[in-house]
Parts: sequence; structure tokens; C-alpha cells
Amino acid sequence: MSNAWKIYMLAIVSFLVGTSEFIIAGILDKVADDIGVTVSAAGQLITVFSLAYAFGTPILMALTARMDRRKLLLYALGVFVVGNGIAVAVPGFEFLIGSRIVLALSTGVFVVTALTVASRLAPPDRQGSAIATLVMGFSTALIVGVPLGRVVAAYYDWKTIFGGIGLLGIVAMALIAFSIPKSGGEEPVPLGKQLALLKQPRIAVALSITFFWIAGYAIAYTYISPYLLTVTGMSEQGVSAGLFAFGIASLIGSKLGGFSTDRWGVPRTLIGGMLLHAASLILLSLAAHSSVAVFALLMLWSFSAWSSGPTQQYYLISLAPEASGIMLSLNTSVLQLAMAAGAGIGGVVVEQVSLTSISWIGAAGVAVAAGMAAASLGMNRSRLRSLRKSKERALQKAGA
Repeated sequence: MSNAWKIYMLAIVSFLVGTSEFIIAGILDKVADDIGVTVSAAGQLITVFSLAYAFGTPILMALTARMDRRKLLLYALGVFVVGNGIAVAVPGFEFLIGSRIVLALSTGVFVVTALTVASRLAPPDRQGSAIATLVMGFSTALIVGVPLGRVVAAYYDWKTIFGGIGLLGIVAMALIAFSIPKSGGEEPVPLGKQLALLKQPRIAVALSITFFWIAGYAIAYTYISPYLLTVTGMSEQGVSAGLFAFGIASLIGSKLGGFSTDRWGVPRTLIGGMLLHAASLILLSLAAHSSVAVFALLMLWSFSAWSSGPTQQYYLISLAPEASGIMLSLNTSVLQLAMAAGAGIGGVVVEQVSLTSISWIGAAGVAVAAGMAAASLGMNRSRLRSLRKSKERALQKAGA
């Protein structure tokens, strides 16, 4: 029990760094107006963040694997504070892009390291709960951080958000310095070993589920604030309330997704959730001009989208239980690449087609993910049948 508060503190700091990642989607229109770029150009701030996170985090974690974990947490937060400072103090779109890269790298290193530290602080029989607490802290940024940031940006200036996050980052450094004990590093997992799993077709297909699911989601979510303002005609308060409801629904979806996986299995939960996800995006487009309908559909979309999260992670671990850590690391990188691709594709759609088209294109991406899930599950069933037959033949030979 003595370390429980330290785990919760790490979860709160994870909420802080999570807010720095998710907040841009909530204030995209305000950032675009202030720095004088189009909404689609501003959306590339999400692309840049996700690419830096996806490629930079595994490399930095490999380079710093043997470093004391507390020191690494402090270094990551120090860089995080600098990244927020750049966003506040230095004008210009180019420097804002630089800020997003710095924030992505520091966020990735902090989150991965914090997960390791939390599991070490917890008793052996509570390590899973400790990790879940940290993931919950990071996810709560979507529930509370994004709508709160929207409110702050409406009444003050969007830079105020990053200034506040930076100051809280300094407070977080002090808390970690005084409360988290020193702990040694670990043997690095070579990048070659991490990537070797991708050579297995069943692993590559399973990871492609994450890519198309998150890419489809990101195409629509990246531009959700301008969509709600200009297409649906919501007020500032309506957008903030919609984002808050979206976040709450994501939490419920994640919880029920885990429950459904245990109760009804991976196939029904994963494929069913993704089909509902695609359908909700199509309905969002059809009911775009009704604030009441859109509000309800936002919650259905978020619920269905995030119900797939725990199911997909469980499925990936089941495919390679001996390399679960590497699988989850690869999944995180694929997820961030998908966020980058979704934001990029969404930007092209907004620029070349229309803002109203993002939900249709997003739905298509998620539908592909559902198809990939069906294919992957089919491949896995065939593999298990082959293994059973091989085992039976081996037993028959042994008996003979």
C-alpha cells in the first residue's frame, strides 16, 4: 500500500503528458486561425507528433535502456517542459512543428518508462492493476484534458494551455525527484528483434488491424472540432460538451470491450465493435446538421471505437505470448503511425474534397480493419487446427 500513491501520482503525470498529445484535435481551428494556416495544414501537427512518437520512442528507449529509471523520467519531463515552452514563446508554424516533435519524443519515453516503474512499485500480484492505472491516467486526457483545453482556449488563448502544462511539468519533476526511488535499467531489446516479428504474416496482418482501425478513427477525429462548429453548427459550449461526452464514452467503451472479450470472445467483440464504429461514422455524416443526433452519435462512435482497444491488445498478446512486451511496443508504434496517416489523409480530404467527407472516408478505413480482423482470426484458427493435427500425428507415431 505504501507505493500506491506513487503509482497514482505517475498516473496523474501521464494524464498531463497525454493532454499535450490529444489537445491539438480539440483546438485545431483556433491554432489554425492564430498562426494563419488552413485547418488541414494545422492537422499535420498531429501527423508530425505521431510520426516522431512512432519512430523515435523505440530508438530512444533502446539507447537509454540501461539508464536509471527515475533519472530517465526526470530527463523526459525536462524535455517535455522545453517542448511546451517552445509552443508558448516562439511564434511561427515551423517552431510549433518543432515543439510537437519534442513533445512526442518526451511523451513516448515518459509513458513507456512510467509503465515500467509502476510495475516495479506494485506487489507481484498487483502489477497488472498498476499498469491499468497508468493507462487510465493517460486515457483520461481524452475525457477531461481535451474538453477542458477547449474551454481554456475559448476564454483565453490556446498558448495558455501549453504554458500551464509546462508549469505543471516542472511541479511533476519535483514530485518525482522526491518520491520515486532509484531503479536500475534493463537489457535493451535490439530493434532487429522487435522488427523480426513483422516477418510473420499472421503478426503483420494482426497489426494491420490496428493501423486501419486507428487511421479511420483519426481521419475523422483530427478534424472533429471544425466539423462540429461549421458543419453541425454547434456553439463553443456545445463543442466542449460534445468532446467531454466523447471522452466519457471512450472510457465506457474500453471497459465494456474488456468485459466483452472475456465473456463473448475476441471475434465477436473485435469485428462487432469495428462494424459498429464504421456504422456510427456513416450515421454521423447523414445526421451532420442535427446537433442532438450528432451529440448521441459522437458517444456511439467513441464507445465503439475504444471498445476495440483492450480486445486488440489481448489478441496480439495471444499471438505471441513469449514476446508480449515487444508486441505491445510494436502495436503502439503502429497506432501512432496510423494516427499520422489518418491526420494526413484527413487533411487531404478536407483540402481537396470537403470537411463533410471525413466521416465517410474514416468509415471506409474502419471497415477495412473489420475485414482484416476477420482474415486474421481465420488465419489463426487455421494455424491452431494445423498445430492440433501435427500434435495428434506426433502422438500417433509415438504410440506406434
